[in-house]
This record gives sequence, C-alpha cells and structure tokens, in this order.
Amino acid sequence: MAALAEAAQSGRLRAHIAVVISNVETAPGLEKARALGIEAIYINPRGLTREQHERLIVAELKKRQVDLVCLAGYMRLLSPYFIGEFPMRILNIHPALLPSFPGLDAQKQALQYGVKVSGCTVHFVDEGLDSGPIIKQAAVPVYDSDTEETLSARILEQEHRIYAEAVDFVLNERFKIEGRRVIKIDDDN
Repeated sequence: MAALAEAAQSGRLRAHIAVVISNVETAPGLEKARALGIEAIYINPRGLTREQHERLIVAELKKRQVDLVCLAGYMRLLSPYFIGEFPMRILNIHPALLPSFPGLDAQKQALQYGVKVSGCTVHFVDEGLDSGPIIKQAAVPVYDSDTEETLSARILEQEHRIYAEAVDFVLNERFKIEGRRVIKIDDDN
C-alpha cells in the first residue's frame, strides 16, 4: 500500500488514492496512509457476516467514487457480491509466479519445492484463490542460501515495482481479456 501511495504522490503512477480500508484495526497500512495524508478507515468485521462486512466496505468505496480496488495484505477471499460490484476492477499482488504457489506461505512453498525461480504476480481478482487473469509478473532467482526472509525481501522489491506498473496499465491502457489472458490493445490495431 505504501509503495502504491508513494508512486502516486511522486507521479510515477497516474492515479489518486481515495481511501485505505482495513479489516484489522492495528494494520500498519492505516497509519502509513494517514502519515501520507490519505484517508484511512478501519471497518470492524466482528459480529458481521462476510457479505455484511463487505457491503460496508463497498459503500465507503462507492461514496468516494473509487474506480479500481487494490488489495494489499487483505487475507480473505472476496464474496461474489464484492466482485460483482467491481468486475475486473479489483487487483491483488501475490508473492509467487502464479499459478504456482497460490494462497498462504508462497515463499515457504517455493523453497520447499526447490524451485530455482520465484517472483510475484499482479492479477485481477475473481472468486477463486489467486486465480484471476494475470496482468504483470516479475521473476526473482532463488538461491541455495535463501531463507524465507531473504527470498521474501527480494520478491518484495519487485512487488513494489510491478504493482504500480500494473495499476497504471489497468487505469491508462487499452486492453482486453481473452480467457485468462490480459492483452494490450495497440492503437495501431
């Protein structure tokens, strides 16, 4: 979240961040957003169904006329209701080269599997787990000496770079989705 906010404030990302919303009251992103002058809201999920909670989030997003939702550390699957309110307008970043290692502990899975290359993926969110069409990926070598921490740190550097690039692409480029493929439409076509 902070990397996207800094990219927007520096002009590298042609976007305005309207609000940061979290379902975790102590999420570091809320304080980081406030420090950057961005409105930050905690919406308590306790005592609510997933859809009731998401309806509150959607209301806050629509109140601010949000055009694109970017997930960062949101560790819950979104309901069909939420996805339906922002079809192909929700992005997520994942610390693996999807479709490999979806879900939690992607770096640990990569090391356990013995892959030589890992990375990160920005994708559209659909109703599955890390299964939406892929917008952008970055590869990161996996070294024999890597730990979860060292691999995660190198992947995070690439996440910060490609998430802003993917957001800019979705907001400012012409593209189409064919099956699972995101294809840029050139002006020449």
